[in-house]
Amino acid sequence: MAKNNVANLLSVDSLFTTQAERDEAQRETVRDIPLEEISGFPNHPFKVRMDASMTELVDSVKQYGVLVPALVRPKPEGGYEMVAGHRRLTASELAGKATISCIVRDLTDDEAVIIMVDSNLQREQILPSEKAFAYKMKLDAMKRQAGRPSKENSSPVGIDFRGKQTLDVMAEEVGDSRNQIHRFIRLTHLIPDILDMVDNSVLKEKGVLQMALRPAVELSYLSENEQKSLLETMESEDCTPSHAQAIKMRQFSQEGKLNPDVILSIMKEEKPNQVEQFKIPRERISKYFPPGTPAQKMEDTIVKALELYRKRQRDMAR
Repeated sequence: MAKNNVANLLSVDSLFTTQAERDEAQRETVRDIPLEEISGFPNHPFKVRMDASMTELVDSVKQYGVLVPALVRPKPEGGYEMVAGHRRLTASELAGKATISCIVRDLTDDEAVIIMVDSNLQREQILPSEKAFAYKMKLDAMKRQAGRPSKENSSPVGIDFRGKQTLDVMAEEVGDSRNQIHRFIRLTHLIPDILDMVDNSVLKEKGVLQMALRPAVELSYLSENEQKSLLETMESEDCTPSHAQAIKMRQFSQEGKLNPDVILSIMKEEKPNQVEQFKIPRERISKYFPPGTPAQKMEDTIVKALELYRKRQRDMAR
């Protein structure tokens, strides 16, 4: 039999299905899938928090069901993997539902990562740690995709098919600059307890230390043991380093000179925002100054008056 005739033979499946059935199988479908058949996305970077928003979602699911179907992909061994809809899945469980409406779509690993990240970046509140691991996952997936160009495109790894660096393309898509994306990805090098402090700059939980992004990025260059030593110092001193202090620690670390004593010494340095402030309500002193007197001039005048008062007290004591 000629080769071209063999190539034109129908597959076994096609012998028992109509063309309409085969076309239907290729289309996306919306199904009510039992919750126990759906597993979470591996290393999902976004937390499902039991907050007021979740309470509202649970109430909505109880009353109306899931209004927007979740997105899942079939697993080779059976069942489905959640791609977009982890909060809806949790809300369905809490609402006592047995199934959830899902769009079933065949996706590669990298396609699933990109969709998962993009769908979750639409949340109202995103923690720094969530952005950190999500940005890293998406950038790695995009680089892998760019490293597998079509035959018509020979772009190397890290280059988008439009001729742009992958990081630049990602910056356009997520709305953060490439430098900011790099800063967030650096956070993935922090130990969990310090990363929690960065998250608390958003959550504002009482009794938990807070740390801004910029000093956290500098600290991400410290070794794990150095970070653990810093953590002990932060907890004992009940404070976090300023950006300048974090830069100093990174420099000592690069020189191989950062140890617990050096960390404590740096942490004990007075930070500008820790200098105790003494404030007097303006209405209490405004009557002693002409209208429109600048605050700095008021302060200078009060200090001079106190100096004269102290001198007079000393003279009277002699």
